[in-house]
Amino acid sequence: MAMAVPVSARPQSPEGFYAINNQFQTNGPKGFSEIKILANEDMFLRMDLPGVPDEGGLSVYHNRSQETVVVFAKAPKVHTHDSTERRYQTMTGIGCSCCAISSITTHMSDGVFRVILSKTRIDPHRSPCTVLGCSGFREDLRGTDPNDPALTGPVLQPHPLAFPQPTMAYESKQLPNGKLFVRADMLGVPKENFTVSVTNGRVKVTGQAPAVSHDSSGRFYSGDVAMLSTPVDIPSRRIKTIAKNGVIRLLIPPF
Repeated sequence: MAMAVPVSARPQSPEGFYAINNQFQTNGPKGFSEIKILANEDMFLRMDLPGVPDEGGLSVYHNRSQETVVVFAKAPKVHTHDSTERRYQTMTGIGCSCCAISSITTHMSDGVFRVILSKTRIDPHRSPCTVLGCSGFREDLRGTDPNDPALTGPVLQPHPLAFPQPTMAYESKQLPNGKLFVRADMLGVPKENFTVSVTNGRVKVTGQAPAVSHDSSGRFYSGDVAMLSTPVDIPSRRIKTIAKNGVIRLLIPPF
């Protein structure tokens, strides 16, 4: 009988992981967040919040005295074998006194939060205003530039906004009945864009995330999430899958 076992995270190339925020990402913008100033000077922010539902999992507050936006989000347990629910908290804004936030447009889909901050000039004599990043990110890994070389390397980084654990993109649990439970975050991928296959005993998941709103581009994910003790090919339909909110969960039985 072939048993499924989890896989260890390993770099996809000698240079390291393509994106240190997610070992399954193989192309597209990197980092947990991306900030872009649009042609009309609005600010666009993409923020990865794996597991947060499209509706009912997000709270956004505008602190008018500081011209900041505070974000709270909750990713509930979807499967009984999830370690715990995940929560996220961060703050962003325009970071100056020359402008005021005039409108906030938000969109949550497939585990990705996107917001556009429009602003109104209130002091024309001051120098051009600045934008804040997302509080909680390391200064050298704030993710404002998705092509920053610092976002490629040999070591994976935990999600800086997630609490409690788990903060990593991969989770596995060996069950008493011999099954293996696996959770993999693949942000921005709609549930119909996931593919699961088993070849030579390797359980592989791929996912295509289209570009939405002002994203730099789409993203693609691919990687082995488990291995069987015997190098066999099996129909993927025998693996129970749950794809929801940018997260795919697999329940892999012995074969």
